[in-house]
Amino acid sequence: MTATMTGDLVARRRAVEALRSGVPSWDAVAALGSGQPVAEDRFTALLEQVREAGRPGAQPSGLLLGGGFGAGKSHLLTHLSHLAMSAEFVVSTVVISKETPLHDPVKTFRAAIAGALDPGRARGVLSDSAGDLDPDTPRYAELSRWVNSPASGLDERFAATLLCHERLRGGEVPGSDETIDALVRFWGGEPLRMPDLRRTLKSVGAAGLYSFSPISPRDLARQRFRFVARLLRASGHAGWVILFDEVELIGRYSTLQRGRSYAELARWLDGDAADPGVPLVAVLAMTDDFEAAVLTGKDDHTQIPVRLRAKQSPEWDEMAALAEAGMRHIEHDMLLLETPDDEELNRAYGTLKRLHADAFGWSPPDVAGLERLGATRMRQYVRAWINEWDLIRLDPEFRPESVAADVTSDYSEDETLDSGSGD
Repeated sequence: MTATMTGDLVARRRAVEALRSGVPSWDAVAALGSGQPVAEDRFTALLEQVREAGRPGAQPSGLLLGGGFGAGKSHLLTHLSHLAMSAEFVVSTVVISKETPLHDPVKTFRAAIAGALDPGRARGVLSDSAGDLDPDTPRYAELSRWVNSPASGLDERFAATLLCHERLRGGEVPGSDETIDALVRFWGGEPLRMPDLRRTLKSVGAAGLYSFSPISPRDLARQRFRFVARLLRASGHAGWVILFDEVELIGRYSTLQRGRSYAELARWLDGDAADPGVPLVAVLAMTDDFEAAVLTGKDDHTQIPVRLRAKQSPEWDEMAALAEAGMRHIEHDMLLLETPDDEELNRAYGTLKRLHADAFGWSPPDVAGLERLGATRMRQYVRAWINEWDLIRLDPEFRPESVAADVTSDYSEDETLDSGSGD
């Protein structure tokens, strides 16, 4: 058997194992596709919008997807990452969790950087992209103009570090490699000591050129998202796509943290009105029963704005308005995943049957799987077919019968999920 054939066999078996476990691996998604043409069309339109973002009036926004447990949300996000990378975008997948709460932009930024993949599915994207920056290109000139423009609203740390990075790249200053690494790590979310930055500015002949004011970690993280997206474009990428999975976890936060999470959701879906040209696309996926169970069930419509405005400060008033916008998005703008019809189920069944045959070198018989009902999820169909083929392959005389059980979402509040604010 040749190495190529062996690699294909491994990929097919890996795809079957992933589908059996309900894990949206790259191999599984490549084999099965998404079955969600409307979501694909909306997403590709967003990518094109980002490509046109330099034109007046073109403002990228985000996409909110909804579906039940096992409906294929994570599978679809993986498929969208394929589409984005084929269009030369860098892609990050951020799974909302205790360690990565949606309401904390500091932690979501770090997770996005850590998980970033370039179109070749290579990691270390930020470091590689910084190394690819060429000051003699129009793309870099655009980045430099934006960073140094007061209209960008950026903290001057970004203009200062970009200038230092540009002037130190020649390696003429002793210790410049270590300094360049520190600058790139700052862009990636790590702290940068101000005495070190001032010393570096002096070494490149820019002492006293910038003044630095205090900035909160949250605001700095939000600015890092915008800066890195433009840096990626300046290095030759089309932009940055961030996919947020399991967003429904915010329903288990405390009232205050749910409010902050709704505000962040609005920021992602609406984009930045003050920076319409940022090449950044966000897709967020959550359960489709969230509105009934949390917005209505916990009376967040009423309780959240009151709780936030009770803080009696302009910052919290703004957050209350953003939280209201986020809740409206969940109510009115959620794109629900399509329930698979007979045509889609037949297509998926045929694809999986051929995949199972190629993976294990046999001729799978037809299996019944689950009864085709509107409430049955695609994941349930897929696992039933694969499990039945597995059993028959081991015992050709066995006649399996699959039964599906629904899994309900748990939105009870969990205090352990309220991690630090990042401030």
